[in-house]
Amino acid sequence: MIYRLFEQLALAIPKPTTELVYNSHFELLVAVVLSAQATDKSVNKATQQLFAVANTPKKILALGEEGLKSYIKTIGLFNTKAAHIMSLCKQLLELHNGEVPNTRAELEKLAGVGRKTANVILNTAFGEPTIAVDTHIFRVANRIGLAHAKTVLAVEKELVRVIPEKFKHDAHHLLILHGRYTCMARKPLCERCVISSYCEFFTLTAH
Repeated sequence: MIYRLFEQLALAIPKPTTELVYNSHFELLVAVVLSAQATDKSVNKATQQLFAVANTPKKILALGEEGLKSYIKTIGLFNTKAAHIMSLCKQLLELHNGEVPNTRAELEKLAGVGRKTANVILNTAFGEPTIAVDTHIFRVANRIGLAHAKTVLAVEKELVRVIPEKFKHDAHHLLILHGRYTCMARKPLCERCVISSYCEFFTLTAH
């Protein structure tokens, strides 16, 4: 059943990937840090201007924290995020020759990078079958019945356990995009959902 569910999602979303716009691993890392509690749309708007002038750790450090803030001030929590980005740029230069590391342990040591951000980078930049549980995935997984868990980490572990190997790499983006455009928080579009027949919520609420 879970295999068929992901088969249907993969048919409905043929190119599952992030909606953040980036041209390098570093740009992706900055965009993901900025995207916490913000929409991809608002991040893309800000980074379009930022990356045109500063798209490497050295160039962002050269802007200075106040200079960086002027580009990202439209994004929520921009003060904290600016401080994190400045620190992680220093760390990348000092510890990784300016390159984004490709292990969870090294990523999680960077300022502003927690497990979720590390999972996004590992999956999107380095092709690993990790699943970063954001609010969409947390809601969708519990609603469909793929997981029955109350914490982000528990949902992640449950998903890693049940998702078929074939879909592990794309599952992260398939579930996010499904949650963003079909299985919304307030008014899920169950009538046009391709996986409603496999969904616990739909089965329980269908009349």
